[in-house]
Amino acid sequence: MEAGLWLFSASQTVDMAAAAARIDRGRRSVSLLGTGTGCRATHTTPKSRYDALVVGGGHNGLVAAAYLQKGGVKTAVLERRHVLGGAAVTEEIFPGFHFSRCSYLLSLLRPHIIRDLELKKHGLKVYLRDPHAFTPMLEDGVRGAPPRSLILGSDLASNQREIGKFSQKDAKVYPEFTAHLEKLAGAIHPLLDSSPVDIPGVTTGSLKKRLSAAKTLMPILKCGLKLGRNVPDFYEILTAPITKILFRWFESEPLRATLATDGVIGAMTSPSNPGSGYVLLHHVMGELEKEKGVWGYVEGGMGGVSQAMARAARSHGVDIFTEKDVEQILVGSDGSAKGVALKDGTEINSKVVLSNATPYVTFRNLTPQAALSSEFIRAVDQIDYTSPVTKINVAVDKLPNFLALPTPDGKPGPHHQCSIHLNCESVEVLETAYKEATNGRPSTRPMLEMTIPSVLDPTLAPPGCHVVSLFTQFTPYHVEGREWTSQDREAFADTVFDWVEQYAPGFKKSVVGRDILSPPDLERIFGLTGGNIFHGSMSLDQLYLARPLPSLSNYRSPIKGLYLCGSGCHPGGGVMGSPGWNAAVTVMADLKSH
Repeated sequence: MEAGLWLFSASQTVDMAAAAARIDRGRRSVSLLGTGTGCRATHTTPKSRYDALVVGGGHNGLVAAAYLQKGGVKTAVLERRHVLGGAAVTEEIFPGFHFSRCSYLLSLLRPHIIRDLELKKHGLKVYLRDPHAFTPMLEDGVRGAPPRSLILGSDLASNQREIGKFSQKDAKVYPEFTAHLEKLAGAIHPLLDSSPVDIPGVTTGSLKKRLSAAKTLMPILKCGLKLGRNVPDFYEILTAPITKILFRWFESEPLRATLATDGVIGAMTSPSNPGSGYVLLHHVMGELEKEKGVWGYVEGGMGGVSQAMARAARSHGVDIFTEKDVEQILVGSDGSAKGVALKDGTEINSKVVLSNATPYVTFRNLTPQAALSSEFIRAVDQIDYTSPVTKINVAVDKLPNFLALPTPDGKPGPHHQCSIHLNCESVEVLETAYKEATNGRPSTRPMLEMTIPSVLDPTLAPPGCHVVSLFTQFTPYHVEGREWTSQDREAFADTVFDWVEQYAPGFKKSVVGRDILSPPDLERIFGLTGGNIFHGSMSLDQLYLARPLPSLSNYRSPIKGLYLCGSGCHPGGGVMGSPGWNAAVTVMADLKSH
């Protein structure tokens, strides 16, 4: 599929004679030409040689390129699609409606990267959300009152009042729980901004090399010092099911389920599975504008992050190219990377190559198989990319009006800016949805996270209209053992919309277009193996020293000069930038030593 002129082959249902028109409600499925609104390349022809080539213009690739160029390494970025950003991209799917088509929220981007690359100067603007979570109930109100709901934000007193609707005991202990979680999350930060411990260096070689490698132990020591007596608690949250932790703290199901969603979001796991506690920690360890655990909307959509990074990279001299589809990484007779070959036959030479693609794509699709051992290839084949996610982007001509917090005037309330958790009345509902997907069927009552970024960012939709993101779980990669069909996509989207309608009657009539991305669509369009948004599951066997494999935990590959720099590396997924930063530091150290 040509990246420059390709038809959206994911299912799209559109109902519009003109953008934002309140028109006939009959829907029709069409193929619609995609219009990217992310940052485009200014160069058309790469040079024949660079010091470093970055395969893939996702956010980690752009971060790596910017730091390499700052360090004096002449670098070029080669992006397959017509638009930069990878999964952090803004696209105008329907005229006038600009969507964060894949990734949709920002929190984890490391503060030092924002500072070092001067991303605000280069256009990054974030709208902070407060409150941040809204969980409406499906229930009959008492004496004509609306159904109950739970709203959580930065005001602890307000949170306690909200939680008190369901349990006074939970309201009392909630501040202690959040403080406990913040301490555990804060202790991880030294690990995010450095490579994993260099085990071979510490255990083998000369005394000088061992002492040098011993420096890689410092982040672990800092983490331990920050944790102090909380080391056992940290170990527990890494390994335990999130239900074990939440059930010990709380008794009310809506609070348990709302918090549990962050333990399974993007992961094919259940709240009762070991390791789901870490996924929760991963989602609360970010910060924006020095506020911990806060999430926000990027102005112009998530492509705004990638645009700012691309501008920063270019300001230092990085060459960035779109519509340059890499077919193969070139490996010389000495077994080291020599550059890349594009699908149009162009060869570009370089001292090193950094791959922002998933480990599977890097080593099974781009690397000559003869250059890798059969044992290594088998290990790559065993990396878990299972994904539960189907993303649905929706254009609407009016705001959803929730029964739990009605806004009949059509104006947004505080709850409209939140992550809106639907079908989260209890942990049991989440468990049932997960079990259906593991049996090969899309959930009949899926877990839904709805966001409406246009409430805070009016640049995303025509006046009076909005863009809605539905991050849904759980859906399998195959439907009962076969490929997804357009009918499967439409049927699942209909199920999702039917559930939204129960919480917000009139939602279905407001829809003027929808874009449905099942796990295979996320794989095909964005290069996410298995549809996994993290470039590989964030399971205990694929973290830190074992991410993505024990032999690949330090960004170096078995092929000298070939490195990984994407979310498949430590510390993992989310728009964080740490894999790109850590990989660039590793590459520069290696180039300096040679």
